[in-house]
Amino acid sequence: MAFLEIDEVHKHYGQTQVLNGIELEVELHQVVALIGASGSGKSTLLRCINALETIDQGVIRLDGDRVSGPGIDVDSLRCDVGIVFQSFNLFPHMTVVENITLAPRKVLGIGRRDADDKAMRLLQRIGLDTKAKEYPDRLSGGQQQRVAIVRALAMEPRLMLLDEITSALDPALVGEVLTIVRELAVEGMTIMMATHEMSFAKEVADKVCFLHAGVIYEEGTPEEIFSNPRRELTQTFLQRIIEAGRL
Repeated sequence: MAFLEIDEVHKHYGQTQVLNGIELEVELHQVVALIGASGSGKSTLLRCINALETIDQGVIRLDGDRVSGPGIDVDSLRCDVGIVFQSFNLFPHMTVVENITLAPRKVLGIGRRDADDKAMRLLQRIGLDTKAKEYPDRLSGGQQQRVAIVRALAMEPRLMLLDEITSALDPALVGEVLTIVRELAVEGMTIMMATHEMSFAKEVADKVCFLHAGVIYEEGTPEEIFSNPRRELTQTFLQRIIEAGRL
């Protein structure tokens, strides 16, 4: 049994079918990269796993337990599954440390001092402990995104979902964010990431899934997908990426 099982998942918005029978297994400590054109379903799939969107058909299981459909404990699920978005989503009226400690205090019931201590350890890890009392608008985009990752890590999730976390950043800031993800992967965090950073996906992923029209059109190791894709649409997509100088 895989750590994360996505079984025949469908999702539509009105007449638009966004996910059309997604089948995917993710093993514990595995890094899975979702690639594909905008609108292929990558972000929606991540949001369904975290129950930010409900699915219309199918089932999602985490460590053998159903985490989709009616009756699930959403708070418990989101303790196990962290998600980081491309737009940071930090609370502008809270300091960095307040952003990080809010969920551990309110959801996990951790005391303020313990939550603050943990937040400071995480901020030290990413070199932002001196920014603990700053507000998000005083930080660069790369710094805000690193804080958003730490905020998710403060809940000690078993699965991290990363939704195009570098797409809103200036190119000069991308590297500092990817360094954290690289470290998490080395440490054994289970990660699913939707990304346009093909070289990074090739470097850190154990499995790459090419999504097209709401299905996983092709999946395999980075070597298989990036060096020897079998299917025509995958080949066409990657050729465009190469021509754009992104692989």
